[in-house]
Amino acid sequence: MLRAGPRPLALHLASAATNWTSSLAALPLAKNGSLPWKKELKAEAEALANALEKQSPEALSAALGAEIRRRMADFVGGIECYQQHPYHRRYSAAFSAPATLWQDGSSALLDYGPDLAGKEVKTVLFVPSLINRGYILDLSRQRSLMRYLAESGVRPLLLDWGAPVDEERNFSLDDYIAGRLNRALDAALASAGQPIGLAGYCMGGLLAMPLALARPADISSLILMATPWDFHTGRQRDIIAVCKPAFETMISTLGVLPVDAIQALFAALDPLLAARKFSRFNGLAANSAAARSFVALEDWLNDGVDLSAGVARDCLFGWYEENRPAHGCWQIAGQTIHPGRLSQPVLNIVPARDRIVPPESAEPLSALIRSAETWRPALGHIGMIASPRAKRTLWRKLANWIKSQGETACIR
Repeated sequence: MLRAGPRPLALHLASAATNWTSSLAALPLAKNGSLPWKKELKAEAEALANALEKQSPEALSAALGAEIRRRMADFVGGIECYQQHPYHRRYSAAFSAPATLWQDGSSALLDYGPDLAGKEVKTVLFVPSLINRGYILDLSRQRSLMRYLAESGVRPLLLDWGAPVDEERNFSLDDYIAGRLNRALDAALASAGQPIGLAGYCMGGLLAMPLALARPADISSLILMATPWDFHTGRQRDIIAVCKPAFETMISTLGVLPVDAIQALFAALDPLLAARKFSRFNGLAANSAAARSFVALEDWLNDGVDLSAGVARDCLFGWYEENRPAHGCWQIAGQTIHPGRLSQPVLNIVPARDRIVPPESAEPLSALIRSAETWRPALGHIGMIASPRAKRTLWRKLANWIKSQGETACIR
């Protein structure tokens, strides 16, 4: 079956076509020097105008049209290759399905180190975002942070939130954090027999933090991975402000924020990102490791889930519009979340090349948490989890940090 992505496909195609064809309309302005340029590009603009003056209008239009057709062909060709690619993420003898330790509704607690249960090893519960599925942490046999940690002597547990169905469509962040995550922690503690580490990736760091504050005796350390705190540092705030009436109408009418609306929000951060990615993919050999890795990651990116109405409003409007966390007024289950009150060892990983959670959004947590150790790997938001360099530049160091944490007392 053909893939539907990249989602939303019509938006990606329209963005590329609109951007590239606008060059035809701008060509006369570029020739006569009336096209507005940034001051720092003045010299380049004058050189371009001089070069254009030497060309006939017909030849320029023809060359520009040919370039637009070439770019569009590369983009569409890459999409077709992706949609038809034979790779699919499947479990096998070499890539076995993790054991399910606990389940509640659509959510499951996956155990990537069942053979380590009962041994003197560190257990860490990983909390992913509610927006994208958690298997980014177990993307493939070659790129799985979960399996790497298990092989390194750490017992990793992963909370797979699942997609909201039935009453879950009415869940708020209180329901997910004080309810479901809290119960998942109980199951993890019962299996580990001692306090465990808690790790949150992206939005998952914000989901994990309230539990670390509420249950300090049960959580031995907290790892924040590309976790936002100041939501007024990136472009998302402005984009959400413009789209708020449309988002509110969708949420009120459908009871959820559809995954394609969320994907459109990410696409707005870089409207031509999909065009660049798929054009490059069009030049890869289909059976190459690079092509398979590209497809695996794109399949995950296009496998997002709807956000329940309560969570969507909390995140879009409570976080991005009102910036409640940074302003010290974000509450879970009636308790205001103050990172400075964390008593456990905290590791704040701030990817230096992150465009989804800019470093200036995550850095304030290091200033607020006195016990925080901060790492700034030269990786991106997704690259810290799924890039070929992540293992040698971050994962090995992370495994050692987890194992270096102080001895914990048995709670049984």
